[in-house]
Amino acid sequence: MKRLSFIIFSVILSCSLTVSAQKKAAINFKFKEFDFGKIREADGAKSVKFEFTNTGNDTLRLLNADAGYSIVSLSWTKTPVPPNGSGIITVSVNPKNQKGAFSKNITVTSNDPDLPKVTLNIKGEVQPKVKSEADNYPNKIGNLGFNTSLIALNNINNTDSRTDTVKFFNEWVKPIIFTFTSLPEYITCKAFPASVMPGKKGYILVTFDASKSKEFGSINDRFAITTTDSLQPVKFIYISGNIIEDFSKWTPEQLKNAPKIRFEKQVYDFGTIKSGDKIEYDFKFTNIGKSELVIRNTKGSCGCTVATVEKLKIQPGDSSVVKVVFNSAGKSGEQHKTVTITCNDPSNASTVLNIQGKVEKTVTPVVQQKPIKE
Repeated sequence: MKRLSFIIFSVILSCSLTVSAQKKAAINFKFKEFDFGKIREADGAKSVKFEFTNTGNDTLRLLNADAGYSIVSLSWTKTPVPPNGSGIITVSVNPKNQKGAFSKNITVTSNDPDLPKVTLNIKGEVQPKVKSEADNYPNKIGNLGFNTSLIALNNINNTDSRTDTVKFFNEWVKPIIFTFTSLPEYITCKAFPASVMPGKKGYILVTFDASKSKEFGSINDRFAITTTDSLQPVKFIYISGNIIEDFSKWTPEQLKNAPKIRFEKQVYDFGTIKSGDKIEYDFKFTNIGKSELVIRNTKGSCGCTVATVEKLKIQPGDSSVVKVVFNSAGKSGEQHKTVTITCNDPSNASTVLNIQGKVEKTVTPVVQQKPIKE
């Protein structure tokens, strides 16, 4: 009798374990491919919903859906799907700046043990938007479109001037008149035409005279354009560049007796500090040349790094220091900041100083509040 009871118990247990072992989720899509056909770029994003059902006997969970393409965005059912329940994966395609045929795969990962990964496919063809004249002027400032709002001079000698062109297009229903007031003496501008009709284009000739700017090294400047545009009357155009000293007219005698800068070291490693700490370091340098050394400019790579020079004019044989202060507030991880020193040494007009190290985040301790005694 005991033997029979044991056999029955074993059979029931075995069946129970078998049923338990067979319990699993199963994902089943209505369709796995979709053809958008022809998509017009001008119509914007298009979407498709891939519907699926849990045909298993256990709860289905979507773990991830990945397209790996910038033009494709995804959203999907985040809540667990019970047996016989259903869910959706929405796939959106953004045709902006795209053209021609495309075919993209989406990988769906779930807790289905038999089919942990499913590949969906979308395809179609993007028909580019026909560009209007205004599309050639992407920098919109009020009712005017500009082809650029930045003039990059790159390297320019301090004795030279440089002329560049900024093109514009009038998108307004009225004429726009240009005037240039309060320009610095080293910038001159002229608009062609001075009054641009609706739907018409023109250009501004901009001349930057470095010999009048009195600056050296990296520059970031701007000038104002005053217009009759009611939406934004005053518009700004920016200028960037690097003014370098022109040594091409120096005589052999001047070059022989030129100043010469020499730093004791150009790299300082501050090790590891806490976020919010300030690091100060003096980079010592000497004029080993034969005439007066003049420091023209100092420029840090970011606002967190400030440099000041003890003496701007250094006689032959004399020394000075560049005091660099690095403020680590808001910083974390490895840091590498630079300061560029511009001077009148023809053999080394620009010197880059480096300050580097690691910044650790400051952890604010959590204050436990004591319970109020009743």
